[in-house]
Amino acid sequence: MAKAKRDIYQEVTNKIVSAMESGNIPWLKPWEHRKAATNIMVPHNASTGKTYNGINLMLLWADGFHYETQQYVTYKQAKAMGGNVKRGESGHLVVFWNWIEKKDKDTGEIEKIPFLKHYTVFNLAQCENIDSNKIAALPATNEINNTTVLEVAQANGASVIHGGNKAFFSPARDYIAMPHQEQFKEAALYDATLAHELTHWTGHKARLERDFTGRFGDAAYAFEELIAEMGSAFLCAQLDVELNTLQHAAYLQSWIKVLKQDKKAIFTASSKAKAACEYLLEGAQQITQQAA
Repeated sequence: MAKAKRDIYQEVTNKIVSAMESGNIPWLKPWEHRKAATNIMVPHNASTGKTYNGINLMLLWADGFHYETQQYVTYKQAKAMGGNVKRGESGHLVVFWNWIEKKDKDTGEIEKIPFLKHYTVFNLAQCENIDSNKIAALPATNEINNTTVLEVAQANGASVIHGGNKAFFSPARDYIAMPHQEQFKEAALYDATLAHELTHWTGHKARLERDFTGRFGDAAYAFEELIAEMGSAFLCAQLDVELNTLQHAAYLQSWIKVLKQDKKAIFTASSKAKAACEYLLEGAQQITQQAA
């Protein structure tokens, strides 16, 4: 009897939904054990030093928030580093995209079709006898690590108007409304809220132009809120800002419903959130370039 093929889309979705249903929102966990002055809580490969991003942040944060660091290796990498994975340890799923080329029978044109592949990684805490000299240096603290979210907004040319008691982005007038920073209980809450609204700002038609009305219908607004939540988490992780609460917890059940109905939705959300974060970080680089 042939072995059933793994449905990685469904497997990833089930993992994220399960975490959300249990109240363990994946993108809120990493900062419980964050280390000062490094991006150590942004998961990265201990052999190559490369950071994971997008959906893999969700997967590794969901599984590994309790580890002291976010350094991972494959089974082969652990062996190449002089060590091994401890007996009985379970690995963590990581995915990546690959492409196949298919020729159209009618036009003869070559079409590139993406397909999802996966592999397994282990946290260094799950390994033993690793040669410390073979562990890649931690990702250097970002040049923008000490940059505030407001400075990121300003570097990108976003209009942020302070005053009142509500935080929102107005697509029609293209500005972000924010209460004054002193109105928040702590600075991190101000930063997280502004990061959320900044992610909305990136979706404007003049920038990344996000529109899900055709695909998600009535759930489109809630889906955009999910992207803003994740985009805020990605940005806050890069800027070393603690993120402990959901900005719009009222949408949690709507998000879960959308993810259950469409096994590829979480990939769309994480991809759009990643693109938003990268858009903002590219603009923020202007700060360090101008200061140099």
